[in-house]
Amino acid sequence: MGDLPRLSRQFSQRSVMEAIVQGGPISRASIAKQTGLSKQTISEIVRALEQEGWVQETGRTSGHVGRTAVTYELVYDAAHIVAVDLGGTKVRVALTDLACQIFAEETAPTDPRGGKFVVDQIVALAFQAAARQRISRRKIRLAVIGVPGAPDQNTGRVLLAPNIADFDQMDVVGAFTRAFGFGVLIENDVNLAALGEHWLGQGQGIDNLAYIALGTGIGGGLMVGGQLVRGASNAAGELGFLPIGADAYDPESLRVGAFERAVATHAITERYARISGRRASVPEIFENAAAGEKAALKVLDDTARHLTQGIAALAAIANPEKVILGGSIGLRPEILARVRALLPECFPYPVTVEASELGSHATIIGAAAIGLSQLHNTLFGVDAPEGRISLPPVNAGPLREAVL
Repeated sequence: MGDLPRLSRQFSQRSVMEAIVQGGPISRASIAKQTGLSKQTISEIVRALEQEGWVQETGRTSGHVGRTAVTYELVYDAAHIVAVDLGGTKVRVALTDLACQIFAEETAPTDPRGGKFVVDQIVALAFQAAARQRISRRKIRLAVIGVPGAPDQNTGRVLLAPNIADFDQMDVVGAFTRAFGFGVLIENDVNLAALGEHWLGQGQGIDNLAYIALGTGIGGGLMVGGQLVRGASNAAGELGFLPIGADAYDPESLRVGAFERAVATHAITERYARISGRRASVPEIFENAAAGEKAALKVLDDTARHLTQGIAALAAIANPEKVILGGSIGLRPEILARVRALLPECFPYPVTVEASELGSHATIIGAAAIGLSQLHNTLFGVDAPEGRISLPPVNAGPLREAVL
């Protein structure tokens, strides 16, 4: 019984913060109407939150009978989140506030040595971005790292991540936590991109969607009923291991995946070398195709054909309303046009396929979203099922405008 007053207070605080996050600027009277709490309780909670620096007065508004009421909103820069998109060739680090506004961003080639070197690189980039914007380290409360693989919650390792050396052999979560000095969440990068698109991009209002990122590798994020599908070991959406496109029994397919061997960067450059007899980068191959070169056009046709088969397989299992393509290759209009033309030839039901609206920032936005939800819950929530504070409205901050 001794915990009941404390839990009641926590639930009340969570309700007040939910109202402020969703409706600010908002008056105490409006909070009372939304929460059903007494005005005295609300006044005590708001006063405490104001003293701790989490909410602030924003002005006054006229009441229904001519009286004015003080309005309150969240102090968005009271805490910051590190949002990271770690790829096999490039890492992007951003600092966001409690409204998911991006304050600073740093991008660099991923350290090819992998392991602890990548951890140290990301931490250095984050603190470098904070220093550049004069953001105090003590205000950075959480980091969300999007990784190209399947995080193992029991060991902290990241499995199925062949493009980042040693992440499958070390406690990645522990290494980041020690290096940062605050809480760290690890999530699959494409899952985060799916969340980002669902919140601010092509997936707004769509509860059943798939996000496919095609570039150095290939991965998928899947939302069913508005919930992210992670699977038993956080490996749902590892499309690279679909047993199509290449020999699934080849030992190399066990390392990087048969499907990835057919559609990702290395597959495209090798296919072009075989057909044309010379080497070229992926951007050069697209340029050659635009110039009408038959070898390059053949490579794009074959790549799109394989990719379409993967989309059809995903659609047959999950039945998404929309499939969103991202990644440096997936965003190319040449690929999108071919996939749209080919899909009706190999799948009997219509599937909407679109290019990502958020582009290279989709994972960063998803990391900011999940970090914001986690941080709000940690600061103002309760240890109870579904005790999470929801995300602010899309227009709560200029995040979307900042990345488009």
